[in-house]
Amino acid sequence: MKEMNMTPPMTRRQFLALTTAAAVGATVGTFPLEAAQRKKLLVPKRVLGRTGVEVPLLGFGTGSLFNKAFQNRDDEAVQLLHRAADLGITWFDTAHIYGNGGWSESIVGQVLKTRRKEIFVTTKIRGNTYDEIMRQLELSLKRLQTDYIDLLHVHWLRPDEVDVLGEKGHSVETYYKLREQKVVRFIGVSSHDNPIPVTRFIERYDFDCVQVALNAAMQGVVIPQGATGPAWRLAPEIPPSFETITLPVAQKKNMGIIGMKVLAYGHLIGNAPDKADVQTLLRYAWSLPITSTIVGMTSLADVEQNAAWASAFQAMSPDEMRELSNRISSANKVAIDKYFANHSDMC
Repeated sequence: MKEMNMTPPMTRRQFLALTTAAAVGATVGTFPLEAAQRKKLLVPKRVLGRTGVEVPLLGFGTGSLFNKAFQNRDDEAVQLLHRAADLGITWFDTAHIYGNGGWSESIVGQVLKTRRKEIFVTTKIRGNTYDEIMRQLELSLKRLQTDYIDLLHVHWLRPDEVDVLGEKGHSVETYYKLREQKVVRFIGVSSHDNPIPVTRFIERYDFDCVQVALNAAMQGVVIPQGATGPAWRLAPEIPPSFETITLPVAQKKNMGIIGMKVLAYGHLIGNAPDKADVQTLLRYAWSLPITSTIVGMTSLADVEQNAAWASAFQAMSPDEMRELSNRISSANKVAIDKYFANHSDMC
């Protein structure tokens, strides 16, 4: 299995510049800028599992890509979030640690102060004790300029935390109390580098949602089996994925399932045989049994193009999904797994 070249990936802007005019016209032509300014795009909504709440298929991620793109450009960042909301991207995903000093939450808060009823907001915090959680949550509420959080996640669950967080007085108990007191409407857990701990966590505890890394390269290569066995299974040398072990558990518990890292920070984008275009990667994720995907966007072009693709979304067939996964997993999965294991969204 070849190592993936982790040189700086093609940016979304570079990728869009390489697409043909005909392809762009086919995907964007229905939604010219002038029309989009006058009318919201109809980004589809899905029910967020057992919460019963409808949320858009596409959410706006305000992690490292967003932070780096808008350093010292607060007004532009706020304007872009407003534009996204105008187009129906009304789910904003942030975290206590995104941006030095909570910059990301503060930017989201500038939108929430005038549009709180429109926006479904997720934030994430790390902390094992009641005092740690409450200290961070109070800061997050202040930055977000709101008195409640729609969805609060345990941020980036670590393998050694599954048991610890369930001990009396620790995270799980505190999250339950916050939900009961309606300081947060729903509670969840996120992970992007190891599917086994988060799967154990959601099996054990009564959480509403799970947010995990899902993309075609992380699925793993599948090989045909005989008529008496399962139709497909993971090749034995491929590590497990969130798609294969976490999603079935979350579905059984009727949890809201949220995909992230669907473009792997651009590392999967390209025209080579082991790459794919942005729309294809998004379609793969949206074709999974999930509610929504959180995608980092750094320009008006990103926002309007992604909204157009979401509006025109048609699910891939199982055969199409297998073909794509087989094609790009063998070249990318090991390197992507390693990359996410060492990645942080702090900056």
